[in-house]
This record gives sequence, structure tokens and C-alpha cells, in this order.
Amino acid sequence: MTFQVTVTPSGRQFSCDEGETVLSAALRSGIGLPYGCKNGACGSCKGKIISGSVSHGPHQQRALPETEEAQGMSLFCCARPDSDLTIEAREIVSDGDYPVKKMPSRIAKLEKLSADVMLIALQLPANERLQYRAGQYIEFMLRDGKRRSYSMANAPHLDEHITLHVRHMPGGLFTDQVFSTLKERDILRFEGPQGTFFLREDNEKPIILLASGTGFAPIKALVEHLIHTESTRPVSLYWGGRRPADLYMHTLCQQWEQQLPHFKYVPVISDALPEDGWTGRGGFVHQAVIADHADLSAYQVYACGAPVVVESAKREFTALCQLPAEEFYADSFTSEADLVN
Repeated sequence: MTFQVTVTPSGRQFSCDEGETVLSAALRSGIGLPYGCKNGACGSCKGKIISGSVSHGPHQQRALPETEEAQGMSLFCCARPDSDLTIEAREIVSDGDYPVKKMPSRIAKLEKLSADVMLIALQLPANERLQYRAGQYIEFMLRDGKRRSYSMANAPHLDEHITLHVRHMPGGLFTDQVFSTLKERDILRFEGPQGTFFLREDNEKPIILLASGTGFAPIKALVEHLIHTESTRPVSLYWGGRRPADLYMHTLCQQWEQQLPHFKYVPVISDALPEDGWTGRGGFVHQAVIADHADLSAYQVYACGAPVVVESAKREFTALCQLPAEEFYADSFTSEADLVN
């Protein structure tokens, strides 16, 4: 059986096979719905069911609380239609989207950026190139059909290697290997590019970049892209961590601030100890943005990191700082413990 899905407000339509998720069917049909993790953990694909009904597969309650589901909200990455649907969703205007490929890659370098963050540099096959937008991610294809997603930490023009920042999650299927048995010249297969977290370049609004932990990876790619395109948009980067060591490329950010006339860097540490000698900003990183920007009505915000940080930032920026909800772009990083597969 095939169901018809209509997207409002655009009026575009696509077909969805029985058992297929709304998001998969939309992407297959060239409809650009926003998404992130694709496994019901981040909430990036959330929209509203205007008419019809769906059945949700496994997902995180924080991504779709029961109260929201009762109000007609849906996670399209794990929603399978039970009837024809009309949905409300913000579509992504995608000029020149790049094809998703399955590719082998060889590990060219492994470098510890901190005690629990590893840089992986991937070398693609000769004469192969992965076209993508700064901010997007790839999915490693592991044994037994499992997948793990990581954002690319370099802008597309810096494509000698694809670099990733991997935080060690003890007991994690993939990250334990990264920090123990994985070595240079090993082969990893991935699929990409994925995701709708990328710079919207159709206006000149000033930009707030918000990162927590390794959410810095795609933010770094965005900054490199802005430098490459010689953008003159004002950019403020707020990077938060528990301890100073969590800001594992702090020096690079300081260099950007010194070299770029329209760039400001604000590091924020939430749980500094006396021995850290930290004299900078404290508290939660999104609250530092609020302290500095009472009015965000003329801004775009790009946020990446732990779901609790991204969710808090969107809720408080829109409620307290007049940020238009459609100008908040996010990529929530889900840990291996969050994954349902």
C-alpha cells in the first residue's frame, strides 16, 4: 500500500510506501525536510500532523514527549503513515544538493586532541571526492548493520582529508575501537553527506555560532567556509565545556579572533576546578549568549552539541531574546547510549 503525503505550507506532495518513514520517503522524492540523527534521538525532524495518522517507531522521549505527540507533533524519521497525511514542516531549499555516496576510506591519521577526543583523518580513494556542505555529517557503516554518525570538521575546500572529532564514550561500540584497536591505514566505510545543518547564505544577518564539546566540529567547518568565501557577516562563536581541556582547539579559535575583523570568540566553562586556573566566562554556554544579546531578532543562530544544550538554547533564545524560530539551525549530537539501533 502507498500513502500520499502533502507538505504545508508549500503544498508539495510525495508518496510513502507502507512501512517506510515519512523522512525516508521525502528524501527519496527530493523533498528537503530538515533532519539530523535519523534515529529518533535529536528532534531535528520534528513537525506537525495536520491530518491523518502515523505510528512511531522507537525514539527518545526527550525528542518527542508524550504531551507533544498528543498535540499532533511527530518525528518524521521514525513516523510511518497509517493513512494519507498532511504535515506541517519547514522545507530546506536545496540548490545543488550533493549525491549521497557509499565509499571506502583509509585512516590517514589518528591524533588525540585531548584525553577523550580523537581526530580521525580519512583518505578517500584516488580520483574520488566527497562533495558536501560545511556542517554536514557522514555515517560509518559498522558490523551487523549498525551506524555511527560524525560531522565533518573541515570545510569542503580543505578536502585533502575528511577530518572528524570523536569523543570517547566508554563502552561505545565504535568509540572504544577508536581509542584502542583502530590504527592508521585501517579501512572504514561510510555513507554521506547527510544532514541539513549548513550555512544559509541568502542573507547578511550576523551569526551566532553555539557549540558544546565536540559540537565544535561542524562549527569549525562553518567558520572555515566563511573565511574561504571572504564573508563579511559578523560572527560570534560561543564554545562551552565543563573543564578548559574540553575546548580542545581553544588556540585556533583565539587565532581566528585575532585574524578576522568580524569574528568574536567567547569560551565558556561550566565546572572549572581551582587547579584549572580558569578566569574566563562561567556557567552554561547558551546563557552567556543571552547575557550578551538581549535582542536576537536580527540574527541567525547555528547550534551544535548535546541535545540538552541545543534544546535549551532554542527555547530560551526564542522566548527571551526574540529570535525567530526559523532562524535557529541545529544539529544535536547523540551519544551511542542514545541510539536505538
